[in-house]
Amino acid sequence: MKYSSEFQSVCQIDKRKWILVVVLVAVTHLFCQTLMLPYGNALHSLLSESNIQLPEKVSLSSKESSVVESTKVGESFSGTLSSFDDVHMLAHRLKTVDNGDVSEDGEIDESVNEKDEVKPHSNHSVVKTMENDSDFVEDAILENDNLFDEVVDMDEETTMQKNNESRRDLSLEQVVKTNGELSADPELDANRNSVLNDTKAASVTNSSSVVASNHLDNLPLVTIGEINFIRTTSNNSSTGDLTQLLPNHGNHSLVQSTVKKKMRCMLPPKTITSISQMERLLVRHRARSRAMRPRWSSERDKEILAARLQIENAPLLKNDRELYAPAFRNMSMFKRSYELMERILKVYVYKEGEKPIFHQPIMKGLYASEGWFMKLMEGNNKFVVKDPRKAHLFYLPFSSRMLEHSLYVRNSHNRTNLRQYLKDYSEKIAAKYRFWNRTGGADHFLAACHDWAPYETRHHMEHCIKALCNADVTLGFKIGRDVSLPETYVRSARNPLRDLGGKPPSQRKVLAFYAGNMHGYLRPILLEHWKDKDPDMEIFGPMPSGVASKMNYIQHMKSSKFCICPKGYEVNSPRVVEAIFYECVPVIISDNFVPPFFGVLNWDTFSLILAEKDIPNLKSILLSIPEKKYLDMQIAVRKVQRHFLWHAKPVKYDLFHMTLHSIWYNRVFQTKAR
Repeated sequence: MKYSSEFQSVCQIDKRKWILVVVLVAVTHLFCQTLMLPYGNALHSLLSESNIQLPEKVSLSSKESSVVESTKVGESFSGTLSSFDDVHMLAHRLKTVDNGDVSEDGEIDESVNEKDEVKPHSNHSVVKTMENDSDFVEDAILENDNLFDEVVDMDEETTMQKNNESRRDLSLEQVVKTNGELSADPELDANRNSVLNDTKAASVTNSSSVVASNHLDNLPLVTIGEINFIRTTSNNSSTGDLTQLLPNHGNHSLVQSTVKKKMRCMLPPKTITSISQMERLLVRHRARSRAMRPRWSSERDKEILAARLQIENAPLLKNDRELYAPAFRNMSMFKRSYELMERILKVYVYKEGEKPIFHQPIMKGLYASEGWFMKLMEGNNKFVVKDPRKAHLFYLPFSSRMLEHSLYVRNSHNRTNLRQYLKDYSEKIAAKYRFWNRTGGADHFLAACHDWAPYETRHHMEHCIKALCNADVTLGFKIGRDVSLPETYVRSARNPLRDLGGKPPSQRKVLAFYAGNMHGYLRPILLEHWKDKDPDMEIFGPMPSGVASKMNYIQHMKSSKFCICPKGYEVNSPRVVEAIFYECVPVIISDNFVPPFFGVLNWDTFSLILAEKDIPNLKSILLSIPEKKYLDMQIAVRKVQRHFLWHAKPVKYDLFHMTLHSIWYNRVFQTKAR
């Protein structure tokens, strides 16, 4: 008995020690776990086990849509993320990725629309994105196709700021409630609910918990546009929008900001490239080609390089019976280049592609330039060859206008299918012919006048020579390689020269004239300063529809000294060519716009190119021009008019030949020897 009592006493002591050890281990474990609260691993066993998908990775491989992969968190989501560094990386990548489209200056021009669809695929959420452009017709006064659909841009004023400082610990009461709902003090809950209601975000369901910061009002906000409306879908049908996650000096919270909707076309450009800067870019790109070196040599390349040598050493011409020398940058080089084009150039036109997108030209209206060029190019026996091995250039005969008309789903605000269609076409060409792969498409060209053409041809046709009406340097227009195609409004396909000409300078009593719809942000500014402010400045808004109104519009242009050509939704405007057509000196007001045939024509001799900020001083600028200089400019307008006219049968130096020459001229200076 004595030994039994002693044994029991020893066991009781050991039991107390064991319990003490267990308690110490448990306390240590809880303490360590508490230290890990900001990283989302604390008190895992106490929380609910609902699964919430978190955006983890943005796929950059697809140019058509941003793919956001979601991963399930094994432990319950208590409002803290496994790593806020991942959130920083996600936000940064989402801010710099939208279909892979980054403008030349490195800034994103596009954003996602609220109505983009989300389709689950292999437990991943595919986020369909769109570029932030608008469906529109340049001027309803000219043609009303009812194509305008407003597309909103998400404001990007708020940005993510990375912070690797120590994170604030939260108590259990702040983390979770017993019922699994959001928990914090009532004031914080009310604040959070207000934010969520403003953004109309879906709430996180199925007993998931979210950590809310005690200092919500001090947190910076990230707009929904910055993270591309990530919509995640879990297998248990629990859905929610995870839109904004960011730390702020140790604070972190799931917050959402009020969406500020804007149209990109209603905002001034973020960067401005002046005409003098464009001049320097042209000289630099002429001296150093950016085109890829061909994969194998070709006799056609040798012919082009020989032509370049002749152009660079062209005999000096001071006067010419056919050309107006002051209107050209270098008339001697232009003349020699044009002669060599007529003698050497051969073009192969691809037969692939079905109507109406391919081989069906539009001969009337705003987008007539691409149609007229297509018709005259395909029907030309002088330049076109049937054997592609003999060609110096390859033409992709599609209509950007018909592409939009045939494939765009009205009000969908999504044009990825248009670009995908052209991507499939170019891949088909590359697979069937070896010529595309030889230069990466650098000896291929296209002519497109619809304002969406820069987007539709991006990436898969990036190395092609693009003749574009929307010649905007901020949308990827490459000076020295691409061609600024004149936007011509053709009122009569049978007689494109109808109403040509205007009154002599002595009978032009109006100093400046403008009339048109209030497209874009610039035209309202023009009217604000000059509508009904000065009798010499006939600046109007939209003119009434009808034949009489159109004739009145034409007569105003024929009777004015200067015709104001402000940008609309995009940088281009048909008024530039209209002014020349009616022998009125064009006044171009459009930042970042590359004037037509910029590589060969000297626009200073027959036009005024003003910065948008100069609108308040418009009249004083026009009055400061001496009478003699104005007369010289008006003469120059009449001299260059021939270069902006379409003819049923092409005429030397007309718009068709000037367009083809500019393509040829740029290719000559971009060609590299193998």
